[in-house]
Amino acid sequence: MKKMFIYEPAMCCSTGLCGVGVDPELLRISTVLNTLGKKGVVVERFNLSNSPQEFINNKAVNEFINVNGVDELPAIVVDGEIVITGRYPTNDEFSSLLGIPSSTLAENPRAVKANIKKSGGCGCSGGNCC
Repeated sequence: MKKMFIYEPAMCCSTGLCGVGVDPELLRISTVLNTLGKKGVVVERFNLSNSPQEFINNKAVNEFINVNGVDELPAIVVDGEIVITGRYPTNDEFSSLLGIPSSTLAENPRAVKANIKKSGGCGCSGGNCC
């Protein structure tokens, strides 16, 4: 199975789903990664604030940041190669890049709405993120 890593800019928590304003794209990514994980597909996600050493350890990502800066993150890496920068993959791109059926990530609007209602943020103490 292909290995995907997502190198994200600095955020207050590992998912970026904290605070009062939740970015819908970060919510989509968290939902996609949760769905993939339940189906046995692991995608590792690194946040510059929480895992800076991962950015140093990956030579391609380190060089990318040195040339382009952190404003061009996220960087999506599949099997050691940077394949997308500056945005997250669409659901179709996740399927294609990981070599999985597109039905694996069939959109379910109710699931996203349920996640928004159930989410209390990222668990930052009293809503106070770093």
